[in-house]
Amino acid sequence: MAGEHVWRRVIAVQALLAERNVDALVLLLQEGVNWESVYYLSGFRGTSGALLVTGDDAVLVTDGRYLAQARRQSPFSLVPQEGQGLLDVLGDLLRRRHLKSVGFEGDKVSFATYRRLADMGVWWEDVSDLLPRLRRRKDAQERRLIEEAAKRASFAFLEMLKRLEPGMTERRVAALLEFLLREAGADGGWGTMDFIVASGPRSALPHGRPTDRSMERGEWVTVDFGARYEGYVCDITRTISLGEADPWARNMHALILEAQAKGSAALRTGSAVREVDEAARNVIVAAGMGECFSHGLGHGIGLSVHEAPRLSFRSEEILEVGDVVTVEPGVYLEGRGGVRVEDNYLMEESGAVCLTEYLSRELFVI
Repeated sequence: MAGEHVWRRVIAVQALLAERNVDALVLLLQEGVNWESVYYLSGFRGTSGALLVTGDDAVLVTDGRYLAQARRQSPFSLVPQEGQGLLDVLGDLLRRRHLKSVGFEGDKVSFATYRRLADMGVWWEDVSDLLPRLRRRKDAQERRLIEEAAKRASFAFLEMLKRLEPGMTERRVAALLEFLLREAGADGGWGTMDFIVASGPRSALPHGRPTDRSMERGEWVTVDFGARYEGYVCDITRTISLGEADPWARNMHALILEAQAKGSAALRTGSAVREVDEAARNVIVAAGMGECFSHGLGHGIGLSVHEAPRLSFRSEEILEVGDVVTVEPGVYLEGRGGVRVEDNYLMEESGAVCLTEYLSRELFVI
C-alpha cells in the first residue's frame, strides 16, 4: 500500500480524534486478531503489533519477526520490542508522550488486555465506531481490489464447475474451490470463515457449512464463496443444479433473480437501507414465500466479509457514496431446500455499480 495512501487515512483519523478531544489512537494486533484495522491505517500485514497515532505522528510497534516486513509495508516510525512485551513497550510510549486521553477499539480488546491498559495512567476512550466509519467509504484503489477479487473468484468458480460431478462431497467442493482461488492468484478464500456449500435439503440452511454429504444427481447446491485479494474480499452466491433442474428450484431461482433485480435497482445514494430491503422482500412476499426469506438483504464488505452498512428492514442506516454492499435475497424451505443469489455493488453518486458482473447469475446446470 502506497505511503501517501496510508497518510491520507491517518490525517482523516487525526481530524476525527480532534473532534472528540482525544489525544491519540491505539490499535492492537494480537495473534492476528484485528489485522484489518492495523492494515487499513498502516499497510502492515503481520500478526503482532501495536499502532499509535497522535495528533502529529504515527508509530508502529512490533517484534523481531516482523521488523523487515514492517519497514517494507509501512511508512511509519518503527519501534522494535527488543525482548519486551508488546503492552510494556506501548505503555512506555504513552508515558514518554505525556498523553492524557487515548482512543482504543473496545470491541477488539479482551478484558485481560483492557486490565493491562487501565494501569498505564491514561484515560481510555472507546472509539470502536471510528474506523468502521472511515472504512465504509471505499476509494478507487479499494474498488479495484474488490473487483479483482471478484474476477479471480469468478474464474475459480467456473473452473470448479468443470470438475464437479455427482458423488462429490460438499467438503471436497469447498476445498477444490479454495485451491482454485489460490491457483488463480488470490490470497485464498475469506480466511475468517468457511464457504457455504449446501446441497439438496441442506440448502435450506442459509449458513450451511460444508459436510461429508455426497451430492447426488437431480439435486441443487447453494455455493456462497469469495476471494481475498491484497486484503480485500468479494462475496458471491450462485446455485448449481446437478443434472436436470428441479422445477421447484428453477421457479425459486427465477423468483430470487426478480427480487435481486428490484433490490439492486433501489440502491441509490441517500436511500434508507430498509427501503432497499423492502423492494426485494416485497417480490418474495407477493409470491407467498415471505416467511421463507429469513435474513436481511445484505451487508457491507471490504477488508472483512461483514462490514457496515447492514441492509435490513431493522436498520436505520442510509446508503453513502463509497459503500460496497451485497444484495442476496433467498428463500429457504425446511425439508425441501433453498435458493440464494448474491452480488456486490459499489455506491456512486450516479447509482450502484455491480462489481461481480463477471459471473452469470443463471442457474448453472452441469
